[in-house]
Amino acid sequence: MEIERFGVNNTHDIKRALEGRARAALDEKIMTAAADIIAEVRDHGDQAVLLYTERFDGVKLDTLRVMPEELATASSKCDSAFLEALETAATRIEAFHQRQRANSWFMTADDGTMLGQKVTPLARAGIYVPGGRAAYPSSVLMNAIPAMVAGVDEVAMAVPPSADGSVKAEVLAAAELAGVTEIYKMGGAQAIAAFAYGTDTIKPVDKITGPGNFYVTAAKKLVVGDVGIDMLAGPSEVVVIADETADARFVAADMIAQAEHDPAASAIALVTSDELSDSVLAELKRQVAASPRCETCTSSLETNGMILTCASIELALEMANRIAPEHLEIMTDEPQSLLGKVRNAGAIFLGPNTPEAVGDYLAGPNHVLPTGGTARFYSPLSVDDFVKKSSVLSYSAEALRRDGMAVWTIAEAEGLDGHARSIGERLEGDGGE
Repeated sequence: MEIERFGVNNTHDIKRALEGRARAALDEKIMTAAADIIAEVRDHGDQAVLLYTERFDGVKLDTLRVMPEELATASSKCDSAFLEALETAATRIEAFHQRQRANSWFMTADDGTMLGQKVTPLARAGIYVPGGRAAYPSSVLMNAIPAMVAGVDEVAMAVPPSADGSVKAEVLAAAELAGVTEIYKMGGAQAIAAFAYGTDTIKPVDKITGPGNFYVTAAKKLVVGDVGIDMLAGPSEVVVIADETADARFVAADMIAQAEHDPAASAIALVTSDELSDSVLAELKRQVAASPRCETCTSSLETNGMILTCASIELALEMANRIAPEHLEIMTDEPQSLLGKVRNAGAIFLGPNTPEAVGDYLAGPNHVLPTGGTARFYSPLSVDDFVKKSSVLSYSAEALRRDGMAVWTIAEAEGLDGHARSIGERLEGDGGE
């Protein structure tokens, strides 16, 4: 296995390296297929979802909804150590997200003006959790707990069924722990369509969150506007900034932790010495050979993996900010001193003892993060994703007399006579008292 390497010494080299970065492309075929599925679900509801579940997941279901008895027995099928770890994770995720809660606020003036902002939870959220052959209970917690903290009344979950038509017990246990109110056995674009437009069984939601495959992402892109979404997620990615104090074993291990997700995942090391580059490359070869997911890791690293030798830490930081990675790890002598220089990253992991995996599962911050460079303008999933904010205005007659002519002047400048007259009608006579 060979990892492509660049001698990154100037902005031209940075541009050259970025051009080799893998990007998640929603090609025309995927978008067309997703659009067709959405149209079928809108027209035929449950019947279409069941047919697509049989076609894509190989499962013929009688009903989409997980029955109460299936949910009630899930925890008994799970290992006790897993349940204990799950409860620890849930507690920490809730504690972290509780600090994100925003309250309504109002301010008043002596003239009777009252202005403010009203924060209202969404009534109904739909969370998408990948499934089928794999189980992702951590994704259940990361999507559902912020919604519950925000005060969302109904949290519906979509998860593709296993080959036998069930949902893995670990996922159901996490859903019960997080307070999910409804669970449906469905995945792909059909699940997004069902959440967006509703079926006989499923009420439409106000917002859909959670990552999925290319078809899920395409469907989210197509339904946004009719329903809210969190972001358009692509393959997972990590950038590791490391200086001569870094342990090559840790750098390689964390690159592999991303590479094992998917052949399209991206793992990039930005290092400050050729010696460390050589050590990381050697460690990658050694650790990948021992990985149960060797084939996936090899494919990812050979296609999207890079070890870039940078002339300085400053250049490595510039490079990282241009990449705007989902995960940014900083393994340097004083990582905290570099935090203020990071502009674009979904989540930032400081120091050798903070592998990205702790953020995926247990630390508390959300692991639903912007990918593909969208950390330039997107943030991690949070409580803010499950509330909406309304401006509140209340003027007294005195306040309207004070501001009325200024409003009139601006309205006239914009040619909106009706706006101006709505002020004038009130200012005539006694000003509305």
